[in-house]
Amino acid sequence: MADSPDKELQPATLAAQAAGATDAETGGVVPAVHLSTTFARDADYAPMVPGNVYLRSHNENVRVAERLLSRLEGAADTLLFPSGMAAVAAVFRTVPNGASVLVQSQIYWGTTAWIRAFCARRDIALHEVEASDTEAFAAACAKHRPAIAWVETPSNPWLRIVDIAAASEAAHAVGAQLVVDGTAASPVLSHPLSFGADIVMHSATKGINGHSDVLSGALCASGPQSETWRMIREDRDMAGAVMAPMEAWLLTRGMRTLPLRMREMSRNAMALAEYLADHPQVETVMYPGLPGHPGHALAARQMRGGFGGLLSFVVKGGAQPALRVAGRLKLFHRATSLGGVESLVEHRHTIEPHTGIPEGLLRLSVGIEDVGDLKDDLAQALGQ
Repeated sequence: MADSPDKELQPATLAAQAAGATDAETGGVVPAVHLSTTFARDADYAPMVPGNVYLRSHNENVRVAERLLSRLEGAADTLLFPSGMAAVAAVFRTVPNGASVLVQSQIYWGTTAWIRAFCARRDIALHEVEASDTEAFAAACAKHRPAIAWVETPSNPWLRIVDIAAASEAAHAVGAQLVVDGTAASPVLSHPLSFGADIVMHSATKGINGHSDVLSGALCASGPQSETWRMIREDRDMAGAVMAPMEAWLLTRGMRTLPLRMREMSRNAMALAEYLADHPQVETVMYPGLPGHPGHALAARQMRGGFGGLLSFVVKGGAQPALRVAGRLKLFHRATSLGGVESLVEHRHTIEPHTGIPEGLLRLSVGIEDVGDLKDDLAQALGQ
């Protein structure tokens, strides 16, 4: 985190104060929305406000959100995008034709599907590995010498945990950039850059915004001087993968309650995971907060303040019993996404039937409702 008078402030304070952003022109305690797409020049044709020429590259609402996210993530620089997938694409477009990339297997299916198609078009060798297996990941780095190594922790929907420090060491040993998808954790619960990651990607649509009303992606860098980061910034500005002012303003508003929301979501998810782990109709629960989770000890070292609001569980009997449970739920909306204040349920096998997802798996995005109400809803849906 860059030196500043308030560098020791805690995340809850930084978020609530929007890292000090206000409306200087009116004195408003909330940053203003700046909608102009172009900016005036003086009689000598110099920009009237240095650095403001055209909205695609000079968006004050985006700058405010980027500064806040950099502070929360402990990043040297942050770039916002109009979606999480736009942020993913920005990273991989830096990889030259004929190079190789290493990607964690069984992560968010949209990421995997796009990377596979992109690499096929660009003649890039794609290697997939179970990155929660530290030795397998290191061996794959040494063998394939990728330009980019991509991991996701906790992973979606398997909730697997990757040792970021070990992955960073293995990637850097062969000259690779390590990129961590930290969407499920958010910058409140995990700081991959502090463990050696080069870039952190967030689908900011999810927990960072938290209200299911803004589509956004973010890349946060440990250092802004790398050639990869320069290419990402130039590509975003010239190709136009930028956020509009209103969406950026809403994203800042969402981040002001991020620590509060993530704390409550984590508490609720932990209570529901413990309840489901003892339920006779549940085969297994995937949540890193449970002591029996294979990545629990590592998650406890890498995460702080909770284990997030995402959990998966497998209903005994396969697809039909799981679909019946999902259909009976009254408080959990049957919808795709995660990280919002409202709880969601998704039958993942319906969404991605050919990826090895257990037919009985239900993924929960646990919101901030009363945990007793959520538990009661699961109880009636499961039949006990």
